[in-house]
Amino acid sequence: MTEITRVPLRPIAKGSLTKLWIGVIVAIALAVLLAWSLAPQGYGLTVLEEGTGPTPGDTDVAFVKYVGRLDDGTVFDESQPLPIPVEGIFPEGNPLPIDGVVPGFADGLKQMQAGGRYELRIPSEEAYGADVPPGSPIPPNADLTFEVELVDFMTRADFDRRIQTITQMMQQQGAMMGAPGGEAPMGQPEGAAPPQ
Repeated sequence: MTEITRVPLRPIAKGSLTKLWIGVIVAIALAVLLAWSLAPQGYGLTVLEEGTGPTPGDTDVAFVKYVGRLDDGTVFDESQPLPIPVEGIFPEGNPLPIDGVVPGFADGLKQMQAGGRYELRIPSEEAYGADVPPGSPIPPNADLTFEVELVDFMTRADFDRRIQTITQMMQQQGAMMGAPGGEAPMGQPEGAAPPQ
């Protein structure tokens, strides 16, 4: 018969088990802190002023006022008032189809509410990455920061219908002004050659 050799173990000193558990907890806390410090910080949406109501969806058109900056504070883009011919057709701000902007901007817009102001920080991989448009003031692999006011939003179908309304109004106005293919200007008989 084979005999098993026994290894004598020392008894555990009083309080050693508590010290072991404290060591395990400290090791876990350090691992979490290390993982957190290596993760990208500061990206996402910060509410500067609360908005109200629902948020836009993937196929909506958002009307925004914005300023885009690089990390060094350089402004690379900002919204401009649009010369829309008829007030009341569209809200103020620049129309941006949500499915037509960079992924990070689209994700941010879909979290915003009308009337709100936000800071949106977008990491390079959610913006343009290395593939910036030719002639762009944005360098490759740049992180972007936007201050955005979501004025309002509407469905793409509603937006297209309003564009069609504006187009028809402009065509009617052009016809009244004697544009080619329209009616003769007031005071001039039909078929008469315009004065030279």
